[in-house]
Amino acid sequence: MSTKKVTIKQVAQEAAVSIQTVSRVINDRPDVADSTRRSVQAVIDRLGYQPNAIARSLIRKRSHTLGVVAADLALYGPMRGLSGIEQESTYLGYSLILRLVNQLDTDNGEQALSDLLARQVDGIVWAIPEIDDNRVWLRDRIDHLSIPIVFLGPSPNDASPPISASQIGGRMAAAHLRTQGYQHIGLITGPLAFLAARDRQRGWQEIVSDSEPTRIFNGDWSAASGEYGLKQLLQQYPQLDAVYASNDQMALGVLLAAHQLGRRVPEDLGVVGTDNIPESAYFWPPLTTIQLHMIERSRQAVRELSGKIETGQDNRTTSQTGNINLEPKLIIRHSSVLDHGRDQ
Repeated sequence: MSTKKVTIKQVAQEAAVSIQTVSRVINDRPDVADSTRRSVQAVIDRLGYQPNAIARSLIRKRSHTLGVVAADLALYGPMRGLSGIEQESTYLGYSLILRLVNQLDTDNGEQALSDLLARQVDGIVWAIPEIDDNRVWLRDRIDHLSIPIVFLGPSPNDASPPISASQIGGRMAAAHLRTQGYQHIGLITGPLAFLAARDRQRGWQEIVSDSEPTRIFNGDWSAASGEYGLKQLLQQYPQLDAVYASNDQMALGVLLAAHQLGRRVPEDLGVVGTDNIPESAYFWPPLTTIQLHMIERSRQAVRELSGKIETGQDNRTTSQTGNINLEPKLIIRHSSVLDHGRDQ
């Protein structure tokens, strides 16, 4: 079998059309008859012709590359978000250039932004979680960027961002525990510098309206902080009978601490987490959790960015990505169902 590369001239000769017509088909130009387009495409498919992506980019003045500024992938949410970005970018025909920012509470994303602009990407997905004021420096930059940028979460210029999926999820978790009959519901937060952690706390407080500091422990997303957090909550608030942990890793630590302290789950202590990590169904008991659809949200962000690129929209056009809040889903399992496993 020959390994010689098929040329556009060979495609034109085989299809009995001009090289210019083949080029129009490849670039999806509208000035080609449907019958001709089908005929040329059939020859392209049969010969296995691969257009020169670099040449096409020069002609179109586009790189077919997206930049992504993301957080440390050790965190579950950013990891899932990046997975969705990669899936949709591949589907739409874009390559990715990834820049990771490890110090999330600073403005050091500026170097990543400058690097991506220098590499002539067509657009940027900003996937760093909002922490304190780590996006403030972008406010004056967005409108002057030469390419579109979309944010996973509110844009720095959003004056009144919508209620987030995290806030809705916190509300759903606490409401579910109340429905199950739990009366004294505690909270283990994520680091409160994270907007997502604050939003989950706000959602929980909408249901636990009589909340007080003794019901709240500030965790750090780790299983270890969940274990320590439950022990601290029980010391401060002995009547505690349920806990909403702001992520599944901390909920895992809660389950361990409950076992160590002789607290039966769910009979003595109801537990709900957030994220629906794949392992949560295999915790013991299996964990009730809030699923936030990070992959689909990220895919929608890439679709919005692609639309801006194709239509030539700049960053003064209102972004919809910050308003994409797919309804969270409550995944009910054994850890929060009071009548499950009781003596009959």
